[in-house]
Amino acid sequence: MSKVLDEIFSKAKLLGKTIVLPEGEDKRVVEAASIAAKKGIAKIVLLGNEADIKSANPDVDLTGVTVLDPVNDANCDKYAELLFKLRQGKINKKTGLPEFAEVSDAKKAVLKDYTMYGALMIKSGDVYGMVSGACHSTANTLRPGLQVIKTKPGTKLVSCYFLMVAPESGNKYCNDGCFIFADCGLNQNPTSEELAYIAQSSAESAINIAGLDPKVAFLSHSSKGSAKHADIDKVVAAFNLFKEIAPDVKAEGELQLDSAIVPEVAASKAPGSLVAGQANVLIFPDLDAGNIGYKLVERLGGFQAIGPICQGFDKPINDLSRGCHTEDIVATIAITCLQ
Repeated sequence: MSKVLDEIFSKAKLLGKTIVLPEGEDKRVVEAASIAAKKGIAKIVLLGNEADIKSANPDVDLTGVTVLDPVNDANCDKYAELLFKLRQGKINKKTGLPEFAEVSDAKKAVLKDYTMYGALMIKSGDVYGMVSGACHSTANTLRPGLQVIKTKPGTKLVSCYFLMVAPESGNKYCNDGCFIFADCGLNQNPTSEELAYIAQSSAESAINIAGLDPKVAFLSHSSKGSAKHADIDKVVAAFNLFKEIAPDVKAEGELQLDSAIVPEVAASKAPGSLVAGQANVLIFPDLDAGNIGYKLVERLGGFQAIGPICQGFDKPINDLSRGCHTEDIVATIAITCLQ
């Protein structure tokens, strides 16, 4: 195991948090629940029918895991009532009618969507956080967060990052053992202001989760004016705003990827920079670049991609890539405990 993950797991074990996993139908999630419980990383609540889960996973030991079937949960009515109150006055855009005419309608909704059920468990204080997305879309995972948990006070927007953990053999451009890549999961084409706040959240995550001294690079296809385009102007404006809102964080922009992480290239393209050539927080100009970038590094570079980890929710909810492995889910559980 990498030193970065070892430290994250050690810190999570000390906290004793309870994390809900709403996807009891996914074998990887069931295996991750077992591992996390056995290692003492967190107390785990796994949603689903216990008989069905055990029948589908006869080789998985669920000792220490609480398997909770929402259909038979004594708290189901409480959560339905809570959802009804939280969404009162909201109109269904397709029908033009209220989302829920009665509490019974809200109850039907929570029993159809266990991710929403998990979010309501968090809102009620019955669990600390949630990890979902192994077999559901990012939208399905984050919608309950936006509707029920909402953003943290003072936070401009919710964004996502991937913790990219270097392979055990190491990587010559990754001196810290990991990178933070953002936003790779949520904001399609962020404005300059949104990019700046994504970078601010990512720098905080680098400190609080990965234990890094953040060195933030705003990525582009240009380095310090080597090309001209409106897309580059957006990145430069984001960098300039970031310097205002986070003046104590080392940052540079705009930088090409090689200028950001290769010292020899940085020496010629951004001489004298405190970040160029040694960046560990990479801010991508849009979601296309971020998503392509993390998958290239994961598949061709052998890095472990943990995430998308959400930033900005009032309480911890985290998404998973549908291509995730069991070990990625376990790591995301641990990170959720630290948020």
